[in-house]
Amino acid sequence: MQQFIESYISKHQAALTQLSANAADIEALAGCCVAALTRGNKLLICGNGGSAADAQHMAAELVGRFVSDREALAAVALTTDTSALTAIANDYGYDAVFSRQVAALANRGDVLLAISTSGNSESIIAACREAHTLGCEVLGLTGRDGGALINHCDALLVAPSDETAHIQECHIVVIHLLCGLIEAGLGLV
Repeated sequence: MQQFIESYISKHQAALTQLSANAADIEALAGCCVAALTRGNKLLICGNGGSAADAQHMAAELVGRFVSDREALAAVALTTDTSALTAIANDYGYDAVFSRQVAALANRGDVLLAISTSGNSESIIAACREAHTLGCEVLGLTGRDGGALINHCDALLVAPSDETAHIQECHIVVIHLLCGLIEAGLGLV
């Protein structure tokens, strides 16, 4: 067990150390979010599984608060409405669960943050396509080689790992960085 623990922590540390080389990508993602929120637009966030939890976490930090008490920021996790998710999946197929919500909720100038550890989830790719159709900017968090998501994002961060757990660990660090940078960029800290 000790060997497993040490190996896991070592891989975690290596991924986070490599993540610092992506500072320009993180800054670009934050800049897009700040610009949209400054214009009065909103941030829509989606992901499956652990990435769904990350979407909800980020929306909660922005609508509630991250570092400072400040005005609420417009962020919506598309992963939280079980009635919409199940109705859309039942009537249109799972691949439409996020794109249908984007079609209903997104306005030109909004930002979609698409989170997929593999970058190949069709429900995420479909949401990106719909967002672009509506004139939204599309941002992505992914891992491995970036997958198909690379071709559907205006700005993207590829976590430096091939292992889902370590990709997700990088994503949560990036999400916290984004929340802090958004607050700072909007002059709210």
